[in-house]
Amino acid sequence: MKTVVVGLSGGVDSSVAAYLLKEQGYNVIAMFMRNWHDESVTISDECPWIDDSQDALLVAEKLGIPFQVLDLSKEYKERIVDYMFDEYQAGRTPNPDVLCNREIKFDVFLKAAEKLGADFVATGHYCRKAEKDGRFQLLAGKDNNKDQSYFLCQLTQDQLAKALFPIGELQKSEVREIATKLDLVTADKKDSQGLCFVGKVKLPVFLQQKLQPKDGEIVEIPADLPQLKDYQNQISAEDYHILSTPFQFDKSEGKVVGKHNGAHYFTIGQRKGLHVGGTPLPLFVVGTDVESNIIYVGQGNQHPALNRKALFIRTIDVHWLDSMEEMEVGEEREYMVRIRYRQPLVKTRLYKEEDGIYLLFDELMSGVSPGQFAVWYQNDVLVGSGVIQS
Repeated sequence: MKTVVVGLSGGVDSSVAAYLLKEQGYNVIAMFMRNWHDESVTISDECPWIDDSQDALLVAEKLGIPFQVLDLSKEYKERIVDYMFDEYQAGRTPNPDVLCNREIKFDVFLKAAEKLGADFVATGHYCRKAEKDGRFQLLAGKDNNKDQSYFLCQLTQDQLAKALFPIGELQKSEVREIATKLDLVTADKKDSQGLCFVGKVKLPVFLQQKLQPKDGEIVEIPADLPQLKDYQNQISAEDYHILSTPFQFDKSEGKVVGKHNGAHYFTIGQRKGLHVGGTPLPLFVVGTDVESNIIYVGQGNQHPALNRKALFIRTIDVHWLDSMEEMEVGEEREYMVRIRYRQPLVKTRLYKEEDGIYLLFDELMSGVSPGQFAVWYQNDVLVGSGVIQS
């Protein structure tokens, strides 16, 4: 009998995952990961880890499987939280959930499970795993509205070999129906939001633990700026080097419309938190300068500085789930790409050069920010990903 350790989070998805594995004949062990101690930066009535661990324990008891709590707060701080601080301080927008899966769930947690004699680890992710010619593939979940393969875009072949995703073939409604029939305490529980196993974090408060507030100016950039008009006219494939270069603004090109408390707290595409009114269209962040501590904004979600035609990923930041799929220098390929979870896939041409990969979109992509992960698919198969450089 194969042994599998399930990351039981206290939510309905991992609860049903544990049940399905037991039904399939696995020896199932439940393990709750405790990744954060500081209650001052979570909204305690929405996702407290104590309540989650208690719910996970009740589910384990209901299913008749062993239950353990694993404290990974030290590793989580070193690998995820410190990374977040560094990225925001540099004016980049990190995705800690992607790193949490790569560094915590399928590394530290996996190694802890192997010490218990586990053959596999399992999670409640809405995605699927397949094997082809002795290689493992990560596939999108059957529920298009819940597909979470994006968050697993940095996994390796070794990690995929040890991973199980029991609910990947199911719809969310089917998962809740199973939980209801089993009378699990998590059956009607709301989906968790926020950082991986931390809770719904008050991000500004969280960041202010290390990144001090610093008053700065909000500068509005007009939509008819010459460099933006030039950009819109450069849409041929030969222009992908130019199109992937981020916009560089100067304070003199716009007008000061407000104040902020730190450029490192904001990201491109952000609308909330600016506290500036009186404009015909809502203001969106179109650029940040952490060195000068200036936020650049533009009116409306169609502002040309908010929409990009191409981006660049350095070679060092490119990851292929299967090394056999890697592109050669000079090669071009077409994939479907997204840069944010649940964002619609966009047809994109990838160009591999010595310094990295250039992505040229078939349509404008809104809110591209350095530090985000671009993820590319071939049909349902997640092929690769990379951290956006520009």
